[in-house]
Amino acid sequence: MDHNSSFSRRVFFQQTGKLGVAAAMAAYAPTILVAAEQTDGKPAILGGTPVSRTSSSGWPNRSGSEIEFLTDVANGGWGGFQGKYVARFEQEYAKMCGAKRCVTTNAGTTALVSALEALDIGPGDEVITSPYTFIATFNSVMAHFALPVPADVDLETFQLDPNKADAACTGNTVCLLPVHIGGYPADMDGMMEIGNRRNLPVIEDACQAHLGKWGDKYLGTIGKAGCFSFQQSKNLTSGEGGAIFTDDEAFAQKLLAIQQNGGYRGNNFRMTEFQGAALCAQIKLIEKFAEQRQENGMYLNKLLSEIPGLYPAKLYPKSTQSAWHLYMFRIVAEEFGLNRQQFIKAMTSERVAPWGGYGAVNWGGYVRTSYAGRAASRVYPKKAMDDYIERIGALPSFHRLCSEALWYGQTMLIGPRSNMEIIAEAARRIQKNAGAIAKLDS
Repeated sequence: MDHNSSFSRRVFFQQTGKLGVAAAMAAYAPTILVAAEQTDGKPAILGGTPVSRTSSSGWPNRSGSEIEFLTDVANGGWGGFQGKYVARFEQEYAKMCGAKRCVTTNAGTTALVSALEALDIGPGDEVITSPYTFIATFNSVMAHFALPVPADVDLETFQLDPNKADAACTGNTVCLLPVHIGGYPADMDGMMEIGNRRNLPVIEDACQAHLGKWGDKYLGTIGKAGCFSFQQSKNLTSGEGGAIFTDDEAFAQKLLAIQQNGGYRGNNFRMTEFQGAALCAQIKLIEKFAEQRQENGMYLNKLLSEIPGLYPAKLYPKSTQSAWHLYMFRIVAEEFGLNRQQFIKAMTSERVAPWGGYGAVNWGGYVRTSYAGRAASRVYPKKAMDDYIERIGALPSFHRLCSEALWYGQTMLIGPRSNMEIIAEAARRIQKNAGAIAKLDS
């Protein structure tokens, strides 16, 4: 990204390859794959029969209570402030995950903004986070005119590397913000060790990590606070919405004040009763689907790991359950025989196309552009921004990951077990014919 260019949510989607309609729909719609009636083992891109055909049953699935609860809100004067469904959801979600308090917000982004505001983060402060994340992680830090400092990732797990996070800390560091990207647990033992040793609070970006677990604890309940999103594609959804877990009652009271126009920025982040009603219906499904995703995700890991050049995202030993919001894996072109784009094209012909996930966003350029205005430049003049960008460095593992990563949406994993076999069979036949497929581009 050019340092002088504007950067919006839309540009982020364009740069990360997620704006296409087909990819977006794939993220939201559970795909039911049915084996073709006849297959000849020849990849479809070479004229063979596609290994599958697809159909969609739509997302989100319904529990059966949505219309009842939403109608109740509509008939009751729309609920308004602190209605019964929001309170009910907060209690149910906290109990389900073993958190003492759950404070809802109107979006996952505002959950992150609220948690950081409750820490009194402001201009000149630095927050260590992962570069392999959605733009909202960075924006939540910048909402307080603080500096998001990306540290490099661990290539095998896709997660923030604790050693790199530790090395990125300075005297201005006030918080660690690990991201459980894709719903896979970040190394929370490593993050908490740094936090305890350096006396830094740890805020978990668990926006994609509903019911993921680290050891015997649910993600979002390990650090000072954990933030969730209920945006449409998420495993638990109300179209938009967010929540924050914390076991610290004083911190929860700060969050409640921030939610209700009581923070220093005077924002209104309250969740509506319509969102609360939808979540009270949707929460009935989450445990069943979490179990199904776990079984299918682990099975697909086994199948793809047997194919040369494909590497499922590695789970840490204490990652007892991934949320599997995404199914993530890498392709190493030298071993597989095709690069990522060639692989996606071939899998598209088989009707089981993954997509490439986040692109290698120039985060330093994004922050520089965002802070180029009159007010922000008083805090971050050119020399300060030059030093900041130099400290970030090249982030080599992040850039390599962005060139190798592949995703399926969470809905792929709530189909039948045979879906995993179909995906693996498509990848296997493509790898066996990689040489011939590669010649198509010559």
